[in-house]
Amino acid sequence: MRVLLCTVVFISAATSCFGQTPRRSQRAEIMQMLGDTEIRAMYIRPVARGRELFGKLVPYGRTWTPSADSAMRISFNKDVQIDGQPLEAGSYSVWAIPDSAQWTVIFNKKSHAFHIGGYSQREDALRVIAKVDSLPHVETLSLSFPVVDGRKATMQIQWGTTAVSVGIETP
Repeated sequence: MRVLLCTVVFISAATSCFGQTPRRSQRAEIMQMLGDTEIRAMYIRPVARGRELFGKLVPYGRTWTPSADSAMRISFNKDVQIDGQPLEAGSYSVWAIPDSAQWTVIFNKKSHAFHIGGYSQREDALRVIAKVDSLPHVETLSLSFPVVDGRKATMQIQWGTTAVSVGIETP
């Protein structure tokens, strides 16, 4: 009887695990070399799915991470400059305060954080201002390095038709 009960429980558990559909928001990782500096980022890519994004789903003037479930995480194996401001080698969570014309992009020392309630301004390592650009629609949030030239690069976050970019430079 116990064997039968264990078999039924095992089959039920296996069916529920394997019967799940894939997550809508998928994990992404990107690695970019900038000279001999390695930049690595990990984030969960939310999908627009017809929703009005900035100013609605993502309210203006509130701290938000460009990731689902957990904060976007970025690491640098050497010191860098972000838009001309120094940032020490290490791992950081990435946050933003969106607005229609510009975002405040934040590199926070708490590298592993939940996307809701995981942000603490006391842990900010660096804040920079990024101008908002309008580009063709991207359904799934994207982090990219559209320009890499020697020791300088542009890191871009885009979702929907909204994009912001920050410059990264190695010494």
